[in-house]
Amino acid sequence: MTKMVYLFQYNVKISSTLPDALVRPAGHRKAQNMDTLTCGFIGLGLIGGSIAKALRAAVPDVHIIACDTNASSLALAKEEHIVNETAAAIDVTFSRCDYIFLCAPVSCNNENLAKLNQFLSPRTIVTDVGSVKTGIHRQIEALGLQRQFIGGHPMTGSERFGYANSNAALLENAYYILTPSEETTSEQVDAYRRLVESLGTIPLILHYEEHDYVTAAISHLPHVIAASLVNLVKNADSREGIMKMVAAGGFKDITRIASSSPDMWQQICLTNTENISKLLKDYIKSLNDVVFCLDYRAENALYDFFETARNYRESFQDVSSGPLKAEYVFTVDIADKPGAIAAIASLLAAHDVSIKNIGINHNREFAEGALRIEFYDRTALESAIEIMTEGGYRLHTKK
Repeated sequence: MTKMVYLFQYNVKISSTLPDALVRPAGHRKAQNMDTLTCGFIGLGLIGGSIAKALRAAVPDVHIIACDTNASSLALAKEEHIVNETAAAIDVTFSRCDYIFLCAPVSCNNENLAKLNQFLSPRTIVTDVGSVKTGIHRQIEALGLQRQFIGGHPMTGSERFGYANSNAALLENAYYILTPSEETTSEQVDAYRRLVESLGTIPLILHYEEHDYVTAAISHLPHVIAASLVNLVKNADSREGIMKMVAAGGFKDITRIASSSPDMWQQICLTNTENISKLLKDYIKSLNDVVFCLDYRAENALYDFFETARNYRESFQDVSSGPLKAEYVFTVDIADKPGAIAAIASLLAAHDVSIKNIGINHNREFAEGALRIEFYDRTALESAIEIMTEGGYRLHTKK
């Protein structure tokens, strides 16, 4: 099915289908006299590693060069045959790249760009994966690299971090926002858009300032709220930790992202400060409105508050491709005896169904089901439901 995206700053509409062959930046293949797509990664953590793995799956003969301060990550990436070549530092090795992905922490981008600039081929397209775009675009302008920069932000992630937790499946059906510089051509943008689309993502092209406001609302602010809610419960809990002990699915679901890297979120808050602060003030005002409704027992206003939120939340037609990632999960009733969990894992493994995550619900939210199993995609979920139902297990699913 053809997808349509809009390049706002160029006012050009681009028709998109998965390419028969990936397109390099204009003239790069001819200049290098080579057929192999070459991509460089500066930083190979959760997102960089996931993109590299998705690239390897989509373009098996891609040549990947990686540089990272974590030597064990590089060694593992080579052992897994994801990376072909490693570099101890940013050097002339990266001059051979068609695309270079800046995947180190946002705070390192300026320094890395300055080092990279002296080795950069004029035909190479530089991109990044940061969730804040204004800072990197200003640095690109300061270095005079506007003609070869296309900002990138895959709208995906995990509370876990590091290359060891990277997975190509993280990119499946996720929006991949592109923020081209004003001097990049539509041909360059179209080539890169097709590349990220081949990874299973949904490209969306925005101006970088609009990107930062949008992500502040649907990504950055929720992390601040989740962390503040966890800290609130921590401070309000009794010495015995009763709140922590009985914390159930609802609380865990809305605070899961509070487990994300504090270093990363510190940097995001310090780089998208204005947008986060404005939206946080709006959110605080809305909470004060709720306090007023509670204090004056305004039952109609409270009903409208919850109904409006429910209706808008249910209007998300496909949460798997939007800011709220779909969870492919069910809970299963199991006997409280040794080997019960291993039997389920073995049953699914025997049918080649991969499990993304598995955990015990000690509080038994469904009064029966006690084991929560999460899968990478809907196909795996549906297969697991069929297999386990035929095996006599009782499953519980919820939206």
